[in-house]
Amino acid sequence: QVQLVESGGGLVQAGGSLRLSCAASGRTFSTYDMGWFRQAPGKEREFVAAITRDTNVIYTDSVKGRFTISRDNAANTVYLQMNSLKPEDTAVYYCATRKPYTPTYGRVSDYDSWGQGTQVTVSS
Repeated sequence: QVQLVESGGGLVQAGGSLRLSCAASGRTFSTYDMGWFRQAPGKEREFVAAITRDTNVIYTDSVKGRFTISRDNAANTVYLQMNSLKPEDTAVYYCATRKPYTPTYGRVSDYDSWGQGTQVTVSS
């Protein structure tokens, strides 16, 4: 178990950028694969991006080319750089630690510890 705190959300105009941070507490952060999810009003939580302990990355199709996930193990932090934001990106964004020894990366059930989320609102 790792405690996670997201930050960096806010209100931005379409086409703008935001950088989200997820700060983790604990000495085992570097051993975890990490993921970002988002949940818009009235919709289920959906996968956005993941980064493994070896810094392999995967993105959902809707954010490829616009979002970049990265991690800084020395800072116990995972980031989500979001560029060319669209109104449909509006959601609460959550980071999470992935369960080890699971075959997939894109399901909510693939992850164990979750942060409280940070609101991203993109105006048109």
